Order: sequence, then C-alpha cells, then structure tokens
Amino acid sequence: MRISVFGLGYVGSVSAACLADWGHSVIGVDAHTLKVEMINAGRSPIIETGIADLIERTTGNGSLSATPNTEDAILKSDISFVCVGTPSKPNGGLDYSYLANVSRDIGHAMVKKNSFHTVAIRSTALPGTMHEVVIPILEQTTGWKAGKDFGICTNPEFLREGSAIHDFKTPSRTVIGANDERSGDMVQEIYSPLPGMVIRCPINIAEMIKYADNAWHATKVAFANEIGRFCKAEGIDSHQVMDIFAQDGKLNISPAYLKPGFAFGGSCLPKDLRALTAKARELNVDLPMLSTLMPSNRSQIEQGLEMVLASGKKKIGILGFSFKAGTDDLRCSPMVDVIEALIGKGCDLRLYDRNVNLAKLMGANRDYIMKVVPHIERLMCERIDDVLAHADIIVIGNNDPEFAQIAEWVRPEQHVIDFVRVKSIEQKHANYDGICW
Repeated sequence: MRISVFGLGYVGSVSAACLADWGHSVIGVDAHTLKVEMINAGRSPIIETGIADLIERTTGNGSLSATPNTEDAILKSDISFVCVGTPSKPNGGLDYSYLANVSRDIGHAMVKKNSFHTVAIRSTALPGTMHEVVIPILEQTTGWKAGKDFGICTNPEFLREGSAIHDFKTPSRTVIGANDERSGDMVQEIYSPLPGMVIRCPINIAEMIKYADNAWHATKVAFANEIGRFCKAEGIDSHQVMDIFAQDGKLNISPAYLKPGFAFGGSCLPKDLRALTAKARELNVDLPMLSTLMPSNRSQIEQGLEMVLASGKKKIGILGFSFKAGTDDLRCSPMVDVIEALIGKGCDLRLYDRNVNLAKLMGANRDYIMKVVPHIERLMCERIDDVLAHADIIVIGNNDPEFAQIAEWVRPEQHVIDFVRVKSIEQKHANYDGICW
C-alpha cells in the first residue's frame, strides 16, 4: 500500500521504517529539512535499537523516502499516519498546534486528488481531540464529510523507547478506532502481518486506551515503589514479596477489579489499607499513593450519593446493599454509607437484599449494621415488588444475578441509578444512569 507518515520524530521514524520493511511504499513527511535529508541519505534522525539498519535498508531498496512537501506525499499515498508531537503546556494540558497544522495541510492537499484518502492519527491526544480538532479542520478545509468522502481513524501506538521496533512488530494488540468500516478495514489490512489481536472500536475509545494504559503503568510503578519503601523499613526483601505477588494471575495480574463501578468495601480491603498506612506512619515511611486510596474510595461513594440526591426525589428503593452479591456481609459496605446518608437527608427508603436477613446476622456484622443504621429492619422488604411499588428512584447496589431482570420490572417513569452496570436495564430503560458509564 502507498503510505505517508507525518512527523519523523520517535514514533514517526519507527512507524515509517517498519511499514517500509513490510514492503509498503512509504513517504515520510517533516517540516524539518534535516530530518528529511537524513532519511533520504539512509540515516536515522533518532537513536533507537535497530532503527539505523532498518532505515538504511528500506531507503536503499526504495521503499522509504522523505519529503517536506505535504501535497506531494498526499498525492502519492492512499493513507496518512499522523505522528506529530502533542507536547505539554505549562498547565499540563496538551498543545495541539502541530496536530492542527498538519490536519490543515493534509486537508488542503486531499482536495487535489480524486481517490479516497484515509487519515490515521497515531499522535497521543486526549479523548475528544478527533471530533473537536482533527475532523472539523479536515472537513472545513476539504468541504467533505468524514467517514463518507474521506477516511478517519485513531491508531494509538504502544512503543517503548529502547524496544520500539520489537514493540511495533510484536504487539499484544492492535487498536483501531474508526466510526466507518472502510477506514478501519484499510488500517487493519496494513497491520495484517502482526501477531496479537486486532481490536476495532469507536474513535473516542481508541483515544482513551493510551491514557488508561499509561496511567496504569504509572500506578504500578508507584505501587511497587511504595511497597518497597515499606518493606525496606521493616527489613523485608521487597523483590521477593513482589515476585510472589506477581505469580497470582487470578486476582493480582489479571482483569480482576478493573471494571469501573462502585466503591470497594467489606471486612478486608478497608481494614488492611488502614492498618498498612497507619504502620507506615509509625515507621515514618511516606506512602502517598496508598494513603489516597481510602479518600478516593470515599469520593466514589459521594458520587453515587450525589446522583441519587440530584433527582430531588425522596422515595428511593435500594436493590442490594451487602458489600457484594452472594454475601450477607454489611461491614464497611459502601451501600450502607449511602443508606445512612439518604436517611439523614430525609429520604423515604425501602431496601431489598435476598442475602441479608437480620435475624440471622451475628457477631461483628450485626453489631456494625445496628450501630450505623439502628432502624434498618423497618426499611427492609422481603420482596422486590414492594421496593418497586414504593420507589420513584431505583438504585442497584450490587450485581446479584436476580437483578438481571430489572428491565422487565421497572415502570417507565421510574428512574434507575446503576452502580454495577446491569446490561439489560441500560439498553432498554430511558430513565437510566450509570455511575461510571
């Protein structure tokens, strides 16, 4: 395929060289003439393992060249990968001037060709950038409609410095964000030699993936370092601890606990976090990330509470209030905090949880709920129907399988606030809102 790559910095040079190595006809484009001259001379404008040999080989066989001329590159290619920088502003935001300028240049050049052209953005840009910056500029400069008259997609890169060529050629997955099938198909065809899964998704999802990835990577580094500082203060081998930690592929290194939803609770996580951070204070060890987990969890509870109160309605039904489905444990259940706060606001509540029977609660579990919500028994219903008949707002508090049928039970005028994402009600009920979706 004929490909143009805009921006011959780190991502652009690696992408151009790797695509040319697959036999595509690749034209690199950059306003800096020195980068263009270096590529055309078979030399790399960046330092990266293996890139010098790759550029020398692909320019030597004619599959890779470079130019400062946007129009020339567009007329000689079918798809453009945009890899220009999006540097930080002093306030931490992103400077989209390079992305805007290259989009404008590409748009002006596209109107001079008669064939369909696709623009794939590999530059790292926040969600909304495509629809707020790139697409409007391309549509304005061409007078055409994105997805109809020209292709547009987001194709985030996941390259690490020092192993970029290896990462490009052996990805765990290739993400293609496109709102029209033709654009996505064109990009997917280019990446057909790659191993790993290909994931097609809407543009805004693809934009967000890179940020979710990097935020998680930063979180892992900070987490490991804080565990390491604690271990050092206690004379514990932190590497041995984390080696054992990482061997748990069921909960630790896995998709477990990584679906947005309501706050954590129960008898373990809050208690152990408090104990760990309290001991760290005794040891004079600073654990800033771990110390923010409980406040962050509290803010999720407050978010859920605010969603309920914002409606202004007082008759509220709670479906599921143990800290998770399949248990009667109410200790540190975030839903109990919500119930307590709603009672304090004068709301008229009805509660249902098939696993919670006050007559059978014993020990610390019973002591906890009777202390926090002493009159809870009069609010509890034995049947879901009683909650539905009472409430103007239904709050789904845990993911008990029983609630999967909620879409068939609620009245059209009832509002549903979902803390766990019950798919059936999300898709069918007009007055629906989810806490993180």
